[in-house]
Amino acid sequence: MKNNNMVCDLVTGVCGVAEENELELIDFNKQEKSVDLYYVTDPICSHCWAIEPVIGRFVKQYGKHFNFHTVMGGLLEKWHDGPIDPANGIYKPADVAGHWREVGQYSRMPIDGSLMVDNPVQSSYPPSHVFKILQKNYNEKIASEYLRRAREALFVFNENISERSVLVELVNQVGLDGEIIVSEAEQPIGQQLLNEDFDLVKTLGVRGFPTIIIVNKENKGVKIVGGQPLQAYIDGLKQVINTEELRPAEQPSLPAFLETEKLIFSKEIEVMYDLDKSDVHSFIEQQLSADQYELKEILGETYLVAANK
Repeated sequence: MKNNNMVCDLVTGVCGVAEENELELIDFNKQEKSVDLYYVTDPICSHCWAIEPVIGRFVKQYGKHFNFHTVMGGLLEKWHDGPIDPANGIYKPADVAGHWREVGQYSRMPIDGSLMVDNPVQSSYPPSHVFKILQKNYNEKIASEYLRRAREALFVFNENISERSVLVELVNQVGLDGEIIVSEAEQPIGQQLLNEDFDLVKTLGVRGFPTIIIVNKENKGVKIVGGQPLQAYIDGLKQVINTEELRPAEQPSLPAFLETEKLIFSKEIEVMYDLDKSDVHSFIEQQLSADQYELKEILGETYLVAANK
């Protein structure tokens, strides 16, 4: 098959595709992003886990337009005798299990939930403290990778992410010294950083999770509450930037997606590549060689794991 990109035109003197403009002014200075996106969440927020496929695609394709900030909301300081979330019928840890399973079944981001009956998470503050230390000492990317591993551990694999040993192992998984990081998170600085997020949440006027606030330099923005389709986030960004059209980056190839994420659920593949569930298996076989991945199943959902994990 002829590859036009390898053909040199004798008239234009161009190897590849000739462009109409012979001279073009290009600004190579890195453009400062003028928009901030605040994602208010919590490590044990089941609806935040449910929207991972949509948020993941939105950030990968449109993240070049905004600065991404994850903000911890403090969903559960501790259990007490009164109602925790009466709107959802949550009075004690065991009440969470059924709610989580419903969210998992509806979203198809699997959630077991039995942990909350057998060995319940006592507080979302310890994993939040660790997140804030990683965000402060390293960067948003490392902190977000840890948060993803924490949610997988909790929702899918029934690990108690309020326990110290689990947190140490989660930090180890992102290539850092879990003992050192968790020890620092247990110091007053962990709660101080979390309190700063709580103040920001109040300033942003956020009352529930997940909530996304997109703000421009004129302090005008939009608030998007709960799980929404991809187009809602795109429309919100357009409104804040004040443009009719945004050029998305291309979706990553499946090999690149898997290499970055390490573990991907079927629902995430469907959302990222606009696929029907029935087409996922054939898509995987077309895009990946057999030595690149392991195909597994849990709670009725298929997921991919990078072979070197």
